[in-house]
Amino acid sequence: MTWNDIGTILGITLMYASPLMYGSLSGVMSETTGVVNIGIEGMMTIGAFAGAAAAYFSGNAWIGFLAAGLSGLFIALFHAVATIRFRADHVVSGIAINFIGPGFALFLTKLLFDGAANTLPLDNTMKMPKWFADVFPAGTVLDQIFDQYATVYIAFLLAVFIWILLYKTKTGLRLRSVGEHPKAADTLGVPVYLMKYIGVLSSGFLAGLGGAALSMAIISSFRPTLVSGQGFIALAAMIFGRWTPHGAILGCLLFGLAQGLVVFLGGGRLPISEQLLSTLPYVITLVVLLFSKSSAGPKANGVNYIKE
Repeated sequence: MTWNDIGTILGITLMYASPLMYGSLSGVMSETTGVVNIGIEGMMTIGAFAGAAAAYFSGNAWIGFLAAGLSGLFIALFHAVATIRFRADHVVSGIAINFIGPGFALFLTKLLFDGAANTLPLDNTMKMPKWFADVFPAGTVLDQIFDQYATVYIAFLLAVFIWILLYKTKTGLRLRSVGEHPKAADTLGVPVYLMKYIGVLSSGFLAGLGGAALSMAIISSFRPTLVSGQGFIALAAMIFGRWTPHGAILGCLLFGLAQGLVVFLGGGRLPISEQLLSTLPYVITLVVLLFSKSSAGPKANGVNYIKE
């Protein structure tokens, strides 16, 4: 294996890890406040549609990216109201979101694109930009690694921001407290319900951005099968990372590396069928969950809080 091969694998790793990073950080924000969110898949799907559609009609990638986040936030509002206001089962509500998101996205796609199941392709001016496209000489290892869409670098910046927010600010302490001991936090004057709403809505916004990282960067359009389980892989990465932003990012890079190896080795370099090789990320997901079964999230995660 040459240095160029290594550069290719690392570049593909970063590209495919970026949507997972948004989804995993989405899970961190929600579950830190005690609300289980398995609806990340649905939120990513509606974000993927909204990003591609808004970028196509506006001609501006950043408008599309923002629209993706806001659409994910909108869908997350249903999950927040169901679990926080009406104390619904978090898993059941998340499953409902995973049906609502793709269904709503497909309905709007057919409505806006003359009955088609896919949005029209984005040209390069409508896709997310590449910030370091011409910084390194073409074809070099550094160019292969860092010639990435802006969504990759924004994901890393958001991870740093969320780490600082959760562990270095008073707001972060309040967010974490309602996921650990909501009754004690309430006694100390922390607005428990408000913190939970902040956690879930920010989770939806991040998941929506993760969908846009697929439809506006890796792929140039939205289609119903675009997300294909990546929301669940992001959840596995979050569990692997022990519900921390930095741990979640490492988990996403692991899954991104698996996808990078699938792409790199899928060109006939191994005597294995591409169909079998494509299952590698999902097999790694199961293995990670198996070895992460002792990981414990916030103590009140998934427990509905009733204010006395």
